[in-house]
Amino acid sequence: MATSTSEASAVSNSHHALSASYRSSNNVDFSKIHEIPAPRPGNATDKIAYLANLRAAVVAMQYYVNAELTARMDEDKALDANSKSGEGKTEGLDDVKEEDNYGEEVPEED
Repeated sequence: MATSTSEASAVSNSHHALSASYRSSNNVDFSKIHEIPAPRPGNATDKIAYLANLRAAVVAMQYYVNAELTARMDEDKALDANSKSGEGKTEGLDDVKEEDNYGEEVPEED
């Protein structure tokens, strides 16, 4: 089972952190933290800079998490292909379906 969390939390009085972590029994775990300088209370310029830094950190975090999960999806596909030796698998449509539902439990269709 895989889990992930993402949160902004206080690291100290002068910094906040955006963090994400991934744990899986099938893949290598990963985590990432972006520290963001906290704005001074009541300072509008600091708040604007903080929000810009937070937005940039969120975009960078999203890119990192997507890259890591894609790598794990590729690992899972390679292991699955090796275990099945290509028997009974139709290329193309199954790959699209697997990617759309990756990491989610989908009930078997009869």
